[in-house]
Amino acid sequence: MTTTAVPAYDDFVAAARADERTLVAVDRADTHAVVRLDDPPSLNALSAPLTLQLHDALRELAADPALRTIVLTGTDPAFSAGGDLNLMRSYAHPVAEAADQGTPALWRWIRGEFGGIARLITRTDKTFVAAVNGAAAGVGLAFVLASDLILVSDRARIVPAFGRIGLLPEVGNSWLLTRRLGYQGAYALFASGRHLSGAEAHELGLANELVAHDELLDAAGAWCERIDALPDHVARMTKPLLRAAADLTWEQAITMEEFAEPGCFTTRAHRDAVQGLLSH
Repeated sequence: MTTTAVPAYDDFVAAARADERTLVAVDRADTHAVVRLDDPPSLNALSAPLTLQLHDALRELAADPALRTIVLTGTDPAFSAGGDLNLMRSYAHPVAEAADQGTPALWRWIRGEFGGIARLITRTDKTFVAAVNGAAAGVGLAFVLASDLILVSDRARIVPAFGRIGLLPEVGNSWLLTRRLGYQGAYALFASGRHLSGAEAHELGLANELVAHDELLDAAGAWCERIDALPDHVARMTKPLLRAAADLTWEQAITMEEFAEPGCFTTRAHRDAVQGLLSH
């Protein structure tokens, strides 16, 4: 009996980077960009090449000082089917059983790439708008829930697919969903694996806005314009303030606000706005 050699982690990543297909499309317009997962035959599943291209694109955009908002969406008919089943079978399963690698190699991918994208979404001072155009499953769902604003079309589907393939909530999904649905609500969603329509997701508070499918990107663009209308420092400083507040006591949160607010009084945007209101 012969066994197929499992590539070392760095070789696996190098092979994925050598894929010449363009699986992530980026359209930039002034202060915002639209990032589109673009592998519709696979329902934008997070294959190794697509994931690496997505991470690279987001890192580049996050480093652009002129950019204020990033819209994350998928090419129809899906947002993202989540983890790539072919990748699980061809790499994750063999590497987990390989004596010289084992699960630490999987940890490197889950933490460095899937987790790395989720952390980038939450930690950059850019505003992320998830425009969910179809099914968002598994890790794809985690990227949606990590975003600052979530818009769903009437074709959107929220798919908690982990349990059905013998996996657990990952990439922050457990934290994000228990804070939105409570413990029992999140447990029921994961245990049942029930798909939520866009309307149900909006009703449950998982999305900020429900819009007609053909109007989804226009609605996302309207949010970009709202962000642009704010003084630049407001959106940048509000994001870390609100994200940190989710885990703070009231006393800790108000103290953080008290330290953050005085700096705003030094900005020209604040002073001009006050003068404009007083002159009416």
